[in-house]
Amino acid sequence: MELLEGLDLERLVRQFGPVPSERAVHFLRQACASLAEAHDSGLVHRDIKPSNLIVCRQGLEVDFVKVLDFGIAAPRPEPRSEARAPRDPLEPSGVLIGTPAFMAPEATRDAAEPRSDLYALGCVGYWLVTGHRVFESNDAMDVLERHRNERPTPPSHRTELEVPAEFDAVILACLEKDPARRPASAASLAARLADLPSHGWNQDQARAWWRRHQGDRSTPTP
Repeated sequence: MELLEGLDLERLVRQFGPVPSERAVHFLRQACASLAEAHDSGLVHRDIKPSNLIVCRQGLEVDFVKVLDFGIAAPRPEPRSEARAPRDPLEPSGVLIGTPAFMAPEATRDAAEPRSDLYALGCVGYWLVTGHRVFESNDAMDVLERHRNERPTPPSHRTELEVPAEFDAVILACLEKDPARRPASAASLAARLADLPSHGWNQDQARAWWRRHQGDRSTPTP
């Protein structure tokens, strides 16, 4: 397997705090590129979360994101038969597949589709700028229920960082309960992210961040 020198987005935020929205956009657009390729190949990842996205070095480029762990990926679902009731993991007999804090409402009913991965990526974006899960609870079933029924608080309301209203809007679009109201594809989400008004996050800024923290054992030295 390829050796990746870096740290995942879970650890990055826990160790260094929430990131500016411009850097979050940089990470999310790269994740969209990987998901677009997976979805085009007929796969749904089903476990997009910060710990499965690693930021590393790729040649001379830093802040390069790779999407890991396709261990529970599944083929894109066929249209579900009207006669077949979806499984509900909130029932005692259900076997949960995925991570509750990042599961789309339909994924909790065993109906994950490409836009379920976009919901999870919206949860990742939320984490990046706030350091919080969209819904926080020690009870996994409570988290699943809130994903299914509760409106999320905009990320800008849960961080001291400046988060543009346009970033809020994109993240909340990913977190729509109805998949049809989310971005239509990973490519269309990437396009929306690219259109956000910002000064961007460039390689000079990324290299400065890595130089600043290169003495920390969590980040590699060249």
